Amino acid sequence: MAALALALARAQPLRRGPACLGRPLLREAGGAAARRGAGGSEVLGKSFKRGVVLSAGSFLVYETYRLFSHFAEVHASFKEEVIEQADYLYGSGETEKLYRLLVQHKNSEDAELLWRLARASRDLAQLSSTSTEEKKQLVYEALEYAKKALEKNESNFAAHKWYAICISDVGDYEGIKAKIANAFVIKEHFQKAIELNPKDATSIHLMGIWCYSFAEMPWYQRKIAAMLFATPPTSTYKEALHYFHMAEEADPNFYSKNLLFLGKTYLKLNNKKMALLWLSKAKEYPAHTEEDKQVHKEALELLNSI
Repeated sequence: MAALALALARAQPLRRGPACLGRPLLREAGGAAARRGAGGSEVLGKSFKRGVVLSAGSFLVYETYRLFSHFAEVHASFKEEVIEQADYLYGSGETEKLYRLLVQHKNSEDAELLWRLARASRDLAQLSSTSTEEKKQLVYEALEYAKKALEKNESNFAAHKWYAICISDVGDYEGIKAKIANAFVIKEHFQKAIELNPKDATSIHLMGIWCYSFAEMPWYQRKIAAMLFATPPTSTYKEALHYFHMAEEADPNFYSKNLLFLGKTYLKLNNKKMALLWLSKAKEYPAHTEEDKQVHKEALELLNSI
């Protein structure tokens, strides 16, 4: 203010007399003050408006984030409920109800739901009440769901496991060439499943089944395989035995069929003592499912033949 007054005093002729003393100074200073006041109000007004806009924007961002967070929580909670219900139905053997529950989520982006749907589709295809035409359709559907699960999450061991199982099923409809070609892919995905979850006894058991199947492949199929592929898939009974024991170590007595195949593999290796041990365990295994009953029957027949 002092500098402004000094500048104005130099610019204006000084009028003497009491009435006019200092009036130009006051008039100019007052005008400047008014202008400054008006300018200050304008700046304050703009700042206030900008503050309101920023506050409103921040509020909208926060609300959007809150809504999305809430939606994500609800979605996660809903997914967990569906999975819990699906696992209960699977454990109860309610195959048709399980399929009806999960097929509603066939367009899901979640690998956990999709591999369960692949499993349910395959299980429904295996039912004796399912027609031949429906079975084929379900087998191919199961493969698509498993493939989608794998695309959504390549780190999901169950997606790899069920993709391998479903490819194997599809091979039954596509001939010996496709079946042998698929064997390489099947082995790769079983091994990946085991790598991702070394404690999953089922994946390990299925790798054992893969080895056993190629160890006992008939000579004519071996000949076809050799003609079609430079290095066809091969395995041995010892390799199969390794995986069956590995599965049993991961989860003892988890599956009647693993006990049966331990006995069958020992028979192939001419070890009757160990074959009797494991076949007896398979025969004594509680028959909860239709498969358990079939295992019990086969184990008894093999025991009687030794």
